[in-house]
Amino acid sequence: MSQQVYLSSSPHIHSGGSTTKIMRAVIYSLLPACAVAIFFFGLPALFVLLLSVLGCLVCEVVCQRLMKQPVTVSDGSAVVTGILLALNLPPSSPWWMTLLGAFFAIAIGKQIFGGLGYNLFNPALVARVILLISFPVQMTTWSKPEPLSTGLDAVSAATPLGEWKTAVMLTGRMPESLQGGTWDYLVGNMPGCVGEVSALALLAGAVYLFWRKILTWHIPLSYVASVVVLSGLFWLVDSDKYPDPVFHLVTGGLVLGAFYMATDMVTTPVSAGGMVLFGVGCGVLTVIIRLFGGYPEGVSFAILLMNAATPLIDRYVRPRTFGVARKGVLQ
Repeated sequence: MSQQVYLSSSPHIHSGGSTTKIMRAVIYSLLPACAVAIFFFGLPALFVLLLSVLGCLVCEVVCQRLMKQPVTVSDGSAVVTGILLALNLPPSSPWWMTLLGAFFAIAIGKQIFGGLGYNLFNPALVARVILLISFPVQMTTWSKPEPLSTGLDAVSAATPLGEWKTAVMLTGRMPESLQGGTWDYLVGNMPGCVGEVSALALLAGAVYLFWRKILTWHIPLSYVASVVVLSGLFWLVDSDKYPDPVFHLVTGGLVLGAFYMATDMVTTPVSAGGMVLFGVGCGVLTVIIRLFGGYPEGVSFAILLMNAATPLIDRYVRPRTFGVARKGVLQ
């Protein structure tokens, strides 16, 4: 018998996708945001990006060698983690903190759980939160945007969210300097993390992921919509104290979190209903932490908290079994 027969379990129809193809598409989608960050923050942002990616690649190879596992660094997941980590760091981050973040992301956030597909939390956010708690001064030192800067004469400045938080604590009112700057916030002309500054560039990359059918609407739309609704209610109650929903959308890491961090396939629910519930939870927690928490930004904490709730959501929000009606009668 010359023809071989291969036996395998279902499903028997392959979409043609793979981890490598998905990771490559995510990398392509993040290039506009990286380019805008380098334009506004210059060489420091480029240095953080390159060092973070290199650190994640080396750390993944070392971890897999020590654990006697196959080296899968070519799948691109470590590169994606490195880029996302860099986008969550200030452009003025010291080299040692960037490398330490790469270690936390790969070793603590990913490989300690068994590698890609087994991690409970988004690795880049795990690293960001650990660094934020451990080194609050370095993680909250922001540079004023200076297009194509060498970084030698960087000027420190507060982020819009930080400036609003400080003004509310001191005066109980939103500062007038933050009103009317929507376009600057949208294109990225403001202090902030490497990847928090340009909502427009991040949205352009998200459109590409939607076109490639890698992203679905469930988490991003429910996340953004819940932020708009809840922050809008507070704004209607007291517009002098609470910023409007547009301010929440275009400042901070909301766009980066909603379209790139909260949509991690490994750490989010599998059902459509579970995804919507996950997105709403992220949005509600983000607004609560921003308005009433100790930190001006709440995206990272909100997503990690909902990552922890993902197993519970998957347990109680399940898709309907194929061929079974809602009352349990076979169709």
